[in-house]
Amino acid sequence: MHTSPAHNKNDEVDHSERKEKKKEVLHAKSQTVSNLNARLENPLRGVPYDRLLGDVEIFAQEKSLMHILPELKKGALLAQDGKCYTRADGFSDNEKRMLTEEATNKWRQTNTLYQMVIMASLAAAVQGMDEAVINGAQIIYPRQFGLGDSTSQRNSWLIGLVNSAPYLCCATISCWLTDPLNRKLGRKKTIFITCMISFLTCIWSALTNTWWHLFIARFFLGFGIGPKSATVPIYTAECAPAAIRGALVMMWQMWTAFGICFGDLIDLCFYFIPDTPRVTGLNWRLMLGSAGIPGLIVCLLVLFSPESPRWLISKGRYEEAFKELCRVRFLPVQAARDLYYIHVLLEAEGDLKNGRNRIIEMFTIPRNRHAALASWIVMFGQQFCGVNVIAYYSSNVFVDSGFSRVAALASSLGWGTLNWLFALPAVFTIDTFGRRNLLLFTFPCMAICLLITGFSFWSTDPTGRLAGVSIGLYLFAVFYSPGAGPVPFTYSAEAFPLHVRDLGMSFATATTWFWNFVLAITFPSLLLAFKPQGAFGWYAAWCCILWLLILLFVRETKGKTLEELDHVFTVPLKAHAAYGLRQIPYGIKKFVLFQHPAPVELYQPHTGSGQSSSSDLKAKGEMEDVERV
Repeated sequence: MHTSPAHNKNDEVDHSERKEKKKEVLHAKSQTVSNLNARLENPLRGVPYDRLLGDVEIFAQEKSLMHILPELKKGALLAQDGKCYTRADGFSDNEKRMLTEEATNKWRQTNTLYQMVIMASLAAAVQGMDEAVINGAQIIYPRQFGLGDSTSQRNSWLIGLVNSAPYLCCATISCWLTDPLNRKLGRKKTIFITCMISFLTCIWSALTNTWWHLFIARFFLGFGIGPKSATVPIYTAECAPAAIRGALVMMWQMWTAFGICFGDLIDLCFYFIPDTPRVTGLNWRLMLGSAGIPGLIVCLLVLFSPESPRWLISKGRYEEAFKELCRVRFLPVQAARDLYYIHVLLEAEGDLKNGRNRIIEMFTIPRNRHAALASWIVMFGQQFCGVNVIAYYSSNVFVDSGFSRVAALASSLGWGTLNWLFALPAVFTIDTFGRRNLLLFTFPCMAICLLITGFSFWSTDPTGRLAGVSIGLYLFAVFYSPGAGPVPFTYSAEAFPLHVRDLGMSFATATTWFWNFVLAITFPSLLLAFKPQGAFGWYAAWCCILWLLILLFVRETKGKTLEELDHVFTVPLKAHAAYGLRQIPYGIKKFVLFQHPAPVELYQPHTGSGQSSSSDLKAKGEMEDVERV
């Protein structure tokens, strides 16, 4: 049977109309989300003075907070405009002085807040210490468990399985428990339970006598690592003042690096402890058990820390939330400001989530899909740059290069120290140079460092081989720590729109733990099959691939408001990829030929005028071209 040309033409028209209709629906959804996100930037913006104070009175009556009504009124004015205390009446001299200091001396905070920061830092160190102590223990315990033959593929896979067990649990089970645990128990209890699990499973790991028993113990350690790694940064952000919130959340990565450094030191110290008549392998047992000590300290500290005010407000416990805010703020008016602002923000977020299927919208709305892709790339890149094969197996690599066991542990300590020290300036560089620029600069450098490390194994001179391996790994830490270390979690936390942010972060966290597991389980067999040259060359190649993916698909988020982020992530993939490709000749001209080319622009600020610059029109034309394809 033959179909007439007219019939085919009608089908094409219908298909085109359906395609345009679908595009209009998606555009309408994106615009709705964008408008609501703009409202979330400050829900009180534009609310008239009389209406604002009237809303506060109704709020105080409904929540039984009439006893703090004067503070709530001043707090609402501050939440709407942080500088209003310089113009409005009713603020005491002490309040004006403290509110001024809040802006000019942002690191002057209450002792309770800094106690909470110490607790959060130790929680991060638990994770870092586990990565480091298994690094030292695995050059000792395999022989005791009958896995000492380094040429056996079976032994290589089993050692990788034991090392990767916690991250298998994180990726498949425990990360997905974060949301229900936090909803039911709150931040404090979730942190307490997960840190107690970390402590108990570390002690359990130290008491095992077979590889499969150690695997089970370490798998259950994942129930302590997964929810904790997502909860502690959220808890810190919800308790901290806005001025230092980003820096405190950034410290999670810095103190994880400190935990790696301290764990490497523990490995070196405990290596020399001899066995006793009744205990074989006391040194590696102490290594594994020691990683739980910071978790026990966190369990004690969290008992005296405040609960998240945001969580308390979400449960309708406003009086408790105000008391907890008073513990981490100097003045009641500051606590009242944050209390009322969290309340109106939660109401706005409720409007944003109402009637929406967030899982479907995560992948059907282009703005969300682009954020998910970028987040997946940076989280995948954090692992496949090869950092954790060094964190978990540097002692083995140093031994293979010719170091003694003690020298290998000392060299691993040197790597851990550099990893921590160069994470310190990341608090400032991430907001100075931008997330995308840091990744684009550091990934090629890491690739070169990995090639230096791998190719050094071809050296026939023992001294040259040791020097090449050490230099390659140490320089890798220098470039990793300010780039691929802190950027992925920071980027993922800000890339998603608010109504899918918790879902997006679960997706991002599960991504990084899954690939962490893949690295940990495969590297021993990869090292055996490809030798160090091929293994490190493999990850160097991935650094190059990731540089290209970042260039094409990862958008810059530095210093952008929620509304601006909506514009950034609404740019079609093809348009952004074209922008990334245009940056290659620009970079060659500027950084290689030292010329002064015109900057490559894609995102133009909205001026509110009816006119557009030529760059605006060019970007708009690109996007229209993409939509037509």
